[in-house]
Amino acid sequence: MKEMKKMNETTSSQVTEFILMGITNHPHLQGPLFVVFFLNYMVIAVGNLGLIILTSVDSQLKTPMYFFLRHLAFADFGFSTAIGPNMLAGFVVKKNTISFNGCATQLFFFGTFILCELCMLSVMAYDRYVAICKPLLYMVIMSDRTCWILVTISYLYSIMICLLITFKIFNLSFCKSNIITHFYCESFPLLSIVCSDTYEIELILLVISVFNLVSSLIIILFSYMFIVVAILRMNSTEGRYKAFSTCGSHLTGVAIFYGTLLFMYMQPHSSHSFETEKIASVFYTLVIPMLNPLIYSLRNKEVKGALKRVSQKLK
Repeated sequence: MKEMKKMNETTSSQVTEFILMGITNHPHLQGPLFVVFFLNYMVIAVGNLGLIILTSVDSQLKTPMYFFLRHLAFADFGFSTAIGPNMLAGFVVKKNTISFNGCATQLFFFGTFILCELCMLSVMAYDRYVAICKPLLYMVIMSDRTCWILVTISYLYSIMICLLITFKIFNLSFCKSNIITHFYCESFPLLSIVCSDTYEIELILLVISVFNLVSSLIIILFSYMFIVVAILRMNSTEGRYKAFSTCGSHLTGVAIFYGTLLFMYMQPHSSHSFETEKIASVFYTLVIPMLNPLIYSLRNKEVKGALKRVSQKLK
C-alpha cells in the first residue's frame, strides 16, 4: 500500500484522475461482491422508481405525504446512482480510476441528494405533525403551493451548499497522492491527500454537517413530541393506532438513516478510520435506499392498495 502511494505521489498540475481503492483489496471477493451489489442496485432502482411511478399515477395517493415520499424516493435513487454504477465498474476493471472532473461531479451529486434526503425527512415529519395535530387545517396548510415551495427550497439549498463544498475542495492542491482510500469520491478521503491548507474547508464541512444534522433532528424531534402529545390526548384506541401507524414507516426510516449518520460523524476522532467509514457508507448509500421502498410500502396499506389497483389495470 505504501509503495503504491509512493508511485502515485504527484503535483497538483499533474492530477487528471484519481485511483479509488474500492471496498476490498482481496481479488477473490471482487466477483461475489459484484453480484451482491449489482442485485442490490437493481432492487434500489426498481423499488424507488416503482414508488415514484406509483405515487404519480394513482389518484388516491395524490396527497402531500406521498408527494414528499416521491421526492424521498428520488433522492434515494439519486445518491445511490451517483455511487452504484461506478462502484460496480470498479469490481471488474484492473485499475479503478475516476477522472478529476468525474470525481468532482460525483461528490456534488452525491452530496446534493444526501442533503435532499435530510430535508425530505424533516419536511415529512412536519407534514405528519400538521396531519395529526391540525387535521381540520391540513389541506389548507399543506396546499400544493406550500408542498412545492418546501421541495424547491430543499433542492436549491442542497445544490448551493454542495456547489460551495465541491468548488472549495477541487480548488485545493492534490500533491500528496492521487489515491482515494474509499470506493467513491468523498470529502474526507479527498482532504487526506491535499497538500495545501485544509483548515477553511474542514471548518466549513464541520459547520454545515452539524447545522444540517442538528436542525433537521430538531424539526423531527419537536414534530414528534407534539404528535405524541396529540395522540395521548385521543380518546379512541382506534384513532391512536391509526395515528401511530401513519408515523411508523417514517420513524423507522428516520431511525435507520440518522442512526447511521450519527455513528459515522459523531465517533471520536481518535477511533475514526476509513475502513469504519467504508462500512457505514455502504449502509447509507446502498442499503438504506434499498430498504426505504420496502419500509414505506410493506407497512402501508394505501401503497399496497395502489399497487393492486395499478396491477389490475395493467392486466
